[in-house]
Amino acid sequence: MNKQSVSLHPYAGMWVTADGHIRHELLPNGRYDEARGSVQSAYVGSYVITGHHIDYVDDTGFTADGEFREDVLYHAGMILYRERPE
Repeated sequence: MNKQSVSLHPYAGMWVTADGHIRHELLPNGRYDEARGSVQSAYVGSYVITGHHIDYVDDTGFTADGEFREDVLYHAGMILYRERPE
């Protein structure tokens, strides 16, 4: 499977839990920035998307992964929805 270009990847953007507590931004440069509640940049690191699978490595070395299904991101027991501009 070929790794898709992140800069043009359709999954780049903001992903948010239904309650808005977790805000997970997939930046077009292959980095992510996750806010939790009032804590901005609680987790930051890099990511790679292969097909519908995403692998994360935060800047401390912790790894995680997730899966995109029908425009929903399932990641580490969380369900995140794409934030759409109003």
